Formats: sequence, C-alpha cells, structure tokens
Amino acid sequence: MQNISNPEQPEDRESFPAKIGFLDLIASTDRPILADGAMGTMLNTQGIGFDQCFDALNLSNPDLVAEVHRAYIEAGAQIIQTNTFGANRYKLSDHDLENQVRQINHAGVDLAQRVVMASFKNVLVAGDVGPLGVRLAPYGRVQTEDARQVFAEQIEALCEAGADLLILETMSDLYEMQEAIAAAHQVCELPIVASMTFTRDERTLLGDSPAIVAEALSQSGADVIGVNCSGGPAQILRIIRQMHKAVPDARLSAMPNAGWPERVGGRIMYPASPDYFGDYARALREAGSCLIGGCCGTTPKHIAEMQEALQKPALDILANGIGISFEDSEPSLITADQPSKLSRKLVSGEFVVSVEMDPPRGLSTHKLLAGASLLAEGGADVINIADSPMARMRMSPWAVCNLIQREFHVETVLHFPTRGRNLLRVQGDLLAAHAMDIRNVFVVMGDPTEIGDYPDAMDDFDLVPSGLIRLIKCGFNLGLDHAGVEIGQPTSFFVGCALNLNPQDIDREIKYLHRKIESGADFILTQPIYQPEVAESFLEKYQHEKGTLQVPILVGVLPLINPRHAGFLHNEVPGIVIPESIQQRIIDAGEEAPQEGVRIAVELIQQMRSWTKGIYLMPAFNRYDLAVQILDQIK
Repeated sequence: MQNISNPEQPEDRESFPAKIGFLDLIASTDRPILADGAMGTMLNTQGIGFDQCFDALNLSNPDLVAEVHRAYIEAGAQIIQTNTFGANRYKLSDHDLENQVRQINHAGVDLAQRVVMASFKNVLVAGDVGPLGVRLAPYGRVQTEDARQVFAEQIEALCEAGADLLILETMSDLYEMQEAIAAAHQVCELPIVASMTFTRDERTLLGDSPAIVAEALSQSGADVIGVNCSGGPAQILRIIRQMHKAVPDARLSAMPNAGWPERVGGRIMYPASPDYFGDYARALREAGSCLIGGCCGTTPKHIAEMQEALQKPALDILANGIGISFEDSEPSLITADQPSKLSRKLVSGEFVVSVEMDPPRGLSTHKLLAGASLLAEGGADVINIADSPMARMRMSPWAVCNLIQREFHVETVLHFPTRGRNLLRVQGDLLAAHAMDIRNVFVVMGDPTEIGDYPDAMDDFDLVPSGLIRLIKCGFNLGLDHAGVEIGQPTSFFVGCALNLNPQDIDREIKYLHRKIESGADFILTQPIYQPEVAESFLEKYQHEKGTLQVPILVGVLPLINPRHAGFLHNEVPGIVIPESIQQRIIDAGEEAPQEGVRIAVELIQQMRSWTKGIYLMPAFNRYDLAVQILDQIK
C-alpha cells in the first residue's frame, strides 16, 4: 500500500491538469459523470467494524482511506467523495469526537485531494455530507435551526479544506435535506448535489413521493437532485423516471445500493453483481441521469463495469433484459400509487390461484410460515389470511399478512370483516393495512360472535360490506376518509367481495352482489362449489337481470378429506351442497380419501375454468400439501 500521509509532490506542478468545475464538466459531455461507490463497505472488508467511527480514520489511518480513493480513481471514477459521511457533531458525539468536526472534515478533503494529485487525473473531490442521525421537529427533539447550524459547521469545514462540490446524501427526511441545502447556501458557493433515499414503497420515511421530492429539492436551489442508497438499481431507475417526469429540466443523480442487503454468516452481503450494474448504468443514462455512482455494497469493480458500459451506445434491451424506455418498469413490490400484482394478473387474463390460511391461535408462527413457504414454492399467486374464522380468537391477520409478505415476497389478501368494528376502528385498520404494504382486502360481514369463543363479545358494526367497499374505493383510494377529510396520499386497495353461488334466496344474493359491485368491488371470492352447473345457473340469472358480470370471480374450491368432513360441510355450512355422487366417492376411497378429494377438486376446477378467472383454494385442517398437489396439476 502506498503511503499517502505525506506523498511526494510532482516535480512540475504545471504538468498537473487544471480541474474543470463540476457544472462545467456536466455541460461539456453528453455522458453521465461517474462517481465512486461505497466507502463504508470497502473499509469494512478491511476489518473496520461498523461500530467504529469510519470518519475518524481520516486522522488515525489515512493510508487505508487513501487506498479506497485510489481504487475508485483507477476504476474510472471522475468524482470521489470524502470519507466524511458521518462527520457531523451529532454523529461524532457517539464516539466522543464532537469537538473534532473541523479536523476530521479538513483531513477528509486533504486526503482525497492528495490522492487525486498523485493520480495525475482530472478527478473532482466531493465533500460528503450524510444525515445527522437525529430526528428533526416535529417528529424529533432537534429544532430545524439547530440542524442547520450543525450542517453549516461541517459544510464550512469541507469548503475551507478545498472541496470541489458538495454531495448531500442518504437523507430520508425532506425537511432535513432542505436544512442541509440552506446551510450550504449560507456558508459557501459550491455546487450542490442533493440525494434522497427511499423505502421499499418508493416513499421517503415521512411518505413523500419521488415527484414531491424532486420539486422540493429543485425549488431549494440544489444544482443536481437525485436518489441514492434505497434498494438496488431497479428501484432507483423507477424513482429516477418519476423525478424526471415531475421536473423534466432537472439534472439527476443516481447512486444505488448493490441490491437489498442480506446477513450471511454474520456479515452483510449485497447481491447485485458488477455486470448487472453496468447494464443499469446505461439504463440510468437513458432515463436522464447526469451523475451516476454507487452506494452501499458497491466496489471499484462495480464502478469499472459502469465506466465501461457508459462508453457503449444505447440499446433498446440490455444484456440483463432491462428495458430503457420511459415507460414504468415492473415494480418489485407494491407501491402506494400502483395496483397490486393480483390486480395486474386478473387484468391480463392470467388464471389466478389464491390459497386460504388461518392465523395461529397462539404466539407461535412456525407452522404458519412453513405452510406459507410451501405454498409460495408451489406457485400460489396470492395467500388469503382469514380474520377470526368461526369467531374464534386468533392472531391478528394484519400481522400474519405482513410476516408472509416480508418473508416470502408473495402477496396476501387480508380478510376484513365489518362486524365488531365501528367507523373509527375500520378506518384506522385500513391505514394500518396500507402501512404494512397490504393492498388486497376481502370485505365480508364476518362470523357472528355467538358461535365462537366469546359469545357475549360486542357484535355491532357501523358499515355493511357494500358500505365498506364504497368507503375504500370512493374515499380512501381518493385520499379522503369517511368524513371527507384528506388522509394525505390516496391508498391503492384492490377490494374483493363475497358471493354465495348456491344461496337459499337467489334474488336476495343477486341484489347484494349488485350493490357490492356498484360500490366498486374489484374481484369476487365465492363459497366452495361442488355443483358447477348450479353456479352457472346463478350467473346466467344475474346476467339476465343485471347484465354481464364484468368483475372477475375466483371460485371457491375446498378439497374433501374424509366422509365426516364431507358430511359436516353438506349438512351444517350454509351455501354448501355436496352431491351424493361426490360424497360416495369419498366414502369408497377409504384411507385414500384425501387423494380422492384432490382428484375431485381438480375435476371441478377444469369444469369451471371456462367462466372463472381463478380459484380460491381452501385447504381443510391445514393440509397445504394437498393444496400444492392441486396447484401442480392445474398450473
């Protein structure tokens, strides 16, 4: 490793190329300027723990920091960022270094400039400013004027030391970023890159969209605006497109992580490879980015691949299949202003399989997650989570939906009974569901408490299912609550309703179904059907009276386990009629009754496939293995 603490100066200082200013550099080329990648990741690979103060290494181990700078310059970076991401008074106080703000920032700039001079390359040094590590009022204790003062202290030190520009980065609070920009304008005249970070739902931590962020940062006087950290390149590309659409004239910066981090063997690992980054560099260029680099998990190899890729001409489709048109790319997860995957599948005409699961009756979720894992691997498109079926106490379905979506990346449908909820609780629960990335809700009346564990429990409700559907579709999805008061950004719920295809009172069921559809129901889940001809007869009657049913139906399929199970369903569950022939098949099967139940289910699905958009599979007694057998045969 070359010693950089006191490098030998070039004999002929005039031979060192004069630096071009940052904004002039952008204006002089039609290619994006290439910045460096992660500093912390590189230092960590050299044995520096994340509990240590990386910024203090500018004083205690400058050669180690210099080696990282040198590697990025050799990889092709035209801008290197100082090792000062956390060098503000608040963060340094965690290491009892709050009185060394000026020294650490001065050392960071001086160190980077020395490496640049030794390289004989025209590389700019960006003073790196990260978040303060504290919450600002009104969501924290730190007042905005105090935050601005702390930012100003660090930025002034970076400017004094000779930084060529400032990169204000990885802030998730728009107010904090605005204070950082204001502080920069207060103490210096350097060009400013303002880069925010976003959560998985492509909002800031306080819920601001990329469009709102872009407009606010442009108005705050930043020279370049953009996004860094967040997820991998795919998410960053979507956000950059949204920013470009909101402020077409803005200069844009994109510096993604190397994918979402994973803990492997006690270490933090990032999955995105250098060549994958190379392809996305070209896509980010076509999306309007004038400054491109890397964040957490990226290395000089990632930057070298990006540098090579940016020399190539644009292509419609890149090596990894990445489209570079301005149309929205497929989101990896549901976002607040995008429809659910379930809705996209139904709209595209894909045959959808939804499988029901019951929440556990106690604290343990091991069996639940094992079953969900099996269903996800087996090809279930979506998993339905019931809410207190048969009025029996179980874990909150909100928590179960969140667990399954987080662990297995398969969408869920939240069963949302109106029974037992007043208007306050209904609306609060809807907001909670949306905050947990639940977008599909199945509105039902719910089972009466008198049949369950607590027969004396409150059983009142303020809304019937059609009323709740209307509240969601005509209220929350438009950004309004029941009283017409704004709730902020609109929700994007995809709403299902219940249907009994074999009711005792057909006229009544048709009336209620029509009311739910008029209220805005997006899809229909039905009771289990064992007589397809009866279901078709109901739909024909509905069409004759109300017109063609346009809302997609997922017809209920409940595999039979044994004769007792079949007898119970036939005799005790309203709306379920099991023909004698089917009951006899289960009886005759003996010990093979579960497999006969699978065969019957597959036959029923094939008979109904012409008029249904999918099935709503209800495995009895948690026999998810049987559900997967059915999936294997129909998918």
